[in-house]
Amino acid sequence: MTLMTLLEPVSVSPVLFVVLTGVAVVSGTVDAIAGGGGLIMLPALIATGLPPHLVLGTNKVQSIMGTSMATWRYRRAGLLSLRAGLPLAALSLLGAVTGSLLIRRIDGRALALIVPLLLVGVAVYTMLSRRMEDHEAPPRIGIGAYRPVVTGIGFYDGFFGPGAGQFYATSLVSLRGMGLTRAMGLTKLLNVASNLGSVIVFASGGQVLWLLGLTVGLGAMTGAMIGSRLATRHGAAVIRPLLVTVSLLLTAKLIWNWFA
Repeated sequence: MTLMTLLEPVSVSPVLFVVLTGVAVVSGTVDAIAGGGGLIMLPALIATGLPPHLVLGTNKVQSIMGTSMATWRYRRAGLLSLRAGLPLAALSLLGAVTGSLLIRRIDGRALALIVPLLLVGVAVYTMLSRRMEDHEAPPRIGIGAYRPVVTGIGFYDGFFGPGAGQFYATSLVSLRGMGLTRAMGLTKLLNVASNLGSVIVFASGGQVLWLLGLTVGLGAMTGAMIGSRLATRHGAAVIRPLLVTVSLLLTAKLIWNWFA
């Protein structure tokens, strides 16, 4: 693959650039509130007819731009401590790099059956648990015991991906006792780290269309500004129902993909 291939929009017309950037605004908005923006963005990128490996690598570029903006907004609102979050983010990055390297050698098809069950569990827990609110609760496990959980979710994000944001947020609330809005702020930082790990691996293999990814990433950043503003203003009242909705839609999409 040549440098020109990496920099130019392979078989993507200027009109599609505009359309995909608009889709990224919607995707970034949803992702900043509840995660799962890939549910919107990935099908749009696939519809361009690009090779799957370029779709995945390019999607990670726009995703890291959107999650970085959302992270900044949550931190600005006082809902994220970088000092406490960065050590966990490093573990998330390490897990994602390992997962992205491993996906080249192992068929991830089995996960397409397991993950929908986990996402249904996230949706049910979010609907029924009193912990999925903005009040803090005593943690069920210490930070040391939580580190393998973060590493595992980061590995999953690099290996397969769908629902990683939901798993981060739900585990932070259920295991670490965080309020939902604050948990979503830390989730965005952990997402930045796992996305970075994946981008490193994809880019090293020449599997990123940088011009397309950066252009669409501007749309994702715009959406992230909108979504994080809504989330920080309205808290669990807007995050909780969207978290349930996105989890169920991701479940339906994965099941559909399996049978299709």
